[in-house]
Amino acid sequence: LGRPVESGGGLVQPGGSLRLSCTAPEFTSGNCVMNWYRQAAGKRREWISSIAPSDTTTYADSVKGRFTISKDKYKGTMYLQMNTLQLEDTAMYFCEVRGGLYCGDIYWGQGTQVTVSS
Repeated sequence: LGRPVESGGGLVQPGGSLRLSCTAPEFTSGNCVMNWYRQAAGKRREWISSIAPSDTTTYADSVKGRFTISKDKYKGTMYLQMNTLQLEDTAMYFCEVRGGLYCGDIYWGQGTQVTVSS
């Protein structure tokens, strides 16, 4: 199975928007949860959002109401729409996908950098 590939990061001003993509065609139609994480410089990687096979979504409190996770199984891609970006959203963003028996096989992308700065 191939690793997921993130894209869509960049430099944006506070209050702006970005949409991240995670291309993972082997996983978007699977039976496992897909996740977005982020890691700011000098900090631990933190979970920010999940989407279940049923399309049920969950969010960390820090992004709830501003970020929206979704997936398009026909395009084999998961998305993270990020609105009202804040300085503290600056981080490397990673998608995590799972496969295998009991979803025990975990695959990470290489990450995409999001920088929020005025």
